[in-house]
Amino acid sequence: MSRYVFKMPDLGEGTVTAEVVEWKVKVGDSVEEDQVIAEVMTDKAAVEIPSPVTGRVVSITGQAGEMVAVGSELIAFDTSGTAPAEPAAAPPKPAAGPASVPPAAAKPQSAAAPAAPAAATAAASRVMASPATRRKAHGAGVDLATVSGSGPGGRISAQDLESVIAGKGGSATARPAAFAARKGIEEIKIIGVRRVIAERMSAAKRNIPHFAYVEEVDVTELEALRQYLNSRQPKGSPSLTYLPFLVAGLVRVLERFPQCNAVHDAERNLILRHSAVHVGVATQTPDGLKVPVVKHAEARSLHDLAAEIRRVSEAARTNKASRDELTGSTITVTSLGRLGGIASTPVINAPEVAIVGVNKAVDRPVVIDGAIAIRRIMNLSSSFDHRFVDGFDAAAMIQALKEKLEHPATIFIQD
Repeated sequence: MSRYVFKMPDLGEGTVTAEVVEWKVKVGDSVEEDQVIAEVMTDKAAVEIPSPVTGRVVSITGQAGEMVAVGSELIAFDTSGTAPAEPAAAPPKPAAGPASVPPAAAKPQSAAAPAAPAAATAAASRVMASPATRRKAHGAGVDLATVSGSGPGGRISAQDLESVIAGKGGSATARPAAFAARKGIEEIKIIGVRRVIAERMSAAKRNIPHFAYVEEVDVTELEALRQYLNSRQPKGSPSLTYLPFLVAGLVRVLERFPQCNAVHDAERNLILRHSAVHVGVATQTPDGLKVPVVKHAEARSLHDLAAEIRRVSEAARTNKASRDELTGSTITVTSLGRLGGIASTPVINAPEVAIVGVNKAVDRPVVIDGAIAIRRIMNLSSSFDHRFVDGFDAAAMIQALKEKLEHPATIFIQD
């Protein structure tokens, strides 16, 4: 056997270990050069590891959630293509019970011989259904083993399950009575992006004395401008949201409040005030919260900002964002869109010193010059590192941003 050992590569930026998130191959698999074999997680980003050679996997190091040191063995290949794979670990012993198949049952049988009872039981216990169908059945208290599937090979479709739940057909156990006690605990490993989020949020709340500030903003004029600009867009173009206006206004305001566009270098005991505005955009992804970065927001037009926000957010959601696109922010904006609620207390994206949150915009009756009027109101909920940003400066910065958003023409006028 020609054995090729591939070690955990140096993923840059001082990385000394990486967490195994998911193996894309297993012992015994044949792989091609450049085929993705694993996904690992550094403190900065998820990274896909390609195979350096063509060969057969003979061993792997580290299960999901385990840390592997840079330079230590990660995976080994047989590049001769002739030797059998070495098992990564001893296979688990068969569990006792009717689903276990004794060795004798695996021997060939004559056509007239009946199948081993245990094997028949195991085959009957295999239920073919999609994960979504399984989740719905679990929530409804339906045992899928008792449902007759109408799909190929007896696969249970969503319609089959719906019929059973509605009592229109199929053969399933009765739906449990209302208020029945639920049982079962699902164990989920805290690995990958979720582990990094947990560590960073804990460190931010533990080390940073947060100062929260919430202000109400009348965005009626901004909404009118937004709708007008969207009406001028070519058909099929993405609509402008409030976010690019917020970032454009923030860029202008930070010229007067540079202490809020800064990062804390704890190792050197320095505050680094940046001239450039690199805006982190908190983005919900299937893996959890990520913060892709719009670099040099100060050099972008409104439509350029909107396009770049969409681009980096989509890259984060599809796990295609590069390490550079996920690092280097100097201030972060966060929005839950329609789920924005009335107010929130966002956690600072360390080592930054400020984060600006957007809550949902709603039409509300307000008093203007002694008369009631319907205006579109939106709250800004922001947090600041009180070690380096005084309460007065934080409030003054948000008030300046409020003025820009309430009179959006001023965003585009040089003072």
